[in-house]
Amino acid sequence: MRAVLALALLAATAAAPVPPSQVEVWLTLPDKSALLARQAPLPLKRGTAGTITVDPAKRYQRMVGFGAAITDASAYLIQRRLNSQHRTALLRELFGSEGLGFAFTRLTVGASDFSRSHYSYDDMPKGQTDPGLSRFSIAPAREDVLPTARAARTINPELAVMISPWSAPGWMKSTDSLVKGTLLETAYAPFARYLGKTVQAFAAEIGPIDYLSIQNEPDFEPEDYPGMRLSAAQRARIIGDHVGPEFARMGLKTKILDWDHNWDKPEHPLGTLADPAANRYVAGVAWHCYGGDVSAQSKVRDAFPDKEVFFTECSGGNWSGPWADSWSWTLRTLVMGAPRNWARGVLLWNLALDEKYGPHLGGCGDCRGVVTIDSRTGAITRNPEYYALGQASRFVRPGAWRIGATNEPGGIETIAYANPDGSRVLIAFNAAAAARDLTVSAEGHRFAYRLAPQGAATFRWQRPR
Repeated sequence: MRAVLALALLAATAAAPVPPSQVEVWLTLPDKSALLARQAPLPLKRGTAGTITVDPAKRYQRMVGFGAAITDASAYLIQRRLNSQHRTALLRELFGSEGLGFAFTRLTVGASDFSRSHYSYDDMPKGQTDPGLSRFSIAPAREDVLPTARAARTINPELAVMISPWSAPGWMKSTDSLVKGTLLETAYAPFARYLGKTVQAFAAEIGPIDYLSIQNEPDFEPEDYPGMRLSAAQRARIIGDHVGPEFARMGLKTKILDWDHNWDKPEHPLGTLADPAANRYVAGVAWHCYGGDVSAQSKVRDAFPDKEVFFTECSGGNWSGPWADSWSWTLRTLVMGAPRNWARGVLLWNLALDEKYGPHLGGCGDCRGVVTIDSRTGAITRNPEYYALGQASRFVRPGAWRIGATNEPGGIETIAYANPDGSRVLIAFNAAAAARDLTVSAEGHRFAYRLAPQGAATFRWQRPR
């Protein structure tokens, strides 16, 4: 019932076309007295003076969208711990235009740590191999993940889908196991076919697969869940000599992303992209938040400006401090910071986890989902990450351009977009310790607002005529 009531509340205040000469305001405050709460509209008046300038003539990247990963754990909870009415209500709340409007998601190829068992799509007994992939099957994904993704895409047909493997099948690896190890050279070609068959099989179930990274976190070998180490040189050869040509042979339009790991080692994607064969097939670079600084995205993009940028994983959890700190960090660093450093899409990790931070098998024991689904009652808790993502995802639509927006000296951080429907969106965060008066100037018009300390507001208005 709580999911249904929440959806009704969102729908009642959902953003309709903006009336002329008005600016919509949606506010979140650190004390939770306002959570994506619609405020009284502001007048949009003629004028050019402002402390913040929004400039649609300055265009940067075109957005794919915001969202979170439909992991095995998330899909299991949505499919098995909610009845059909509450399942539909929650998915509409997360992916629907009357809710948060998530337009980007990530699926795992085989198991991650947030799976109830460890598996690939072509497991073999120890010592046996299957180079012809005669045992290939995506049956595990058909249980919960693909039905959830299909339902999400039905709600939002613009939903972009990325997929990532945590490990190749064990028989392809130096450990003959899903855990630890690297890919055997003799398995480069079978691994490319494995990925191609996965793209084809997933597409037959849910529609086009837009992006694929060939390995999640390739500079890390987890001790207790699937993982696989691949150097930049290995990835360059696997992509340039095998995955790229195999996808071309199969006629696949799925774009290949490199890295899919932390900000602290930009030399990895720089190394892969420096290889001419790999560069030909790599469409972009994916990033995670668990080390380094978001500015690494711009460093690599500056070196290879023809490559797309995506932010594809970060998780909140018990370690991330009080609600206000978790919310503001996610908003400032990921929702605002990643696009300011060229990200076309921003993904958090688990869409949903339960009250025990699972289900999971190995790996993170205190990660938090965007929402928490109580495994006993089905009650939904909306976490700080929900409100941080929503400050952008509800208003920035697929195809929007990130446009110019100045910050206000002394504490106001901003990012702005021009939507395909002509609406303008400005997200502002007040990093100062006191309320700040800001005046926004855009295209010969202006509006004013007083923003509470550590608060965030999203402003939306129609292009002046």
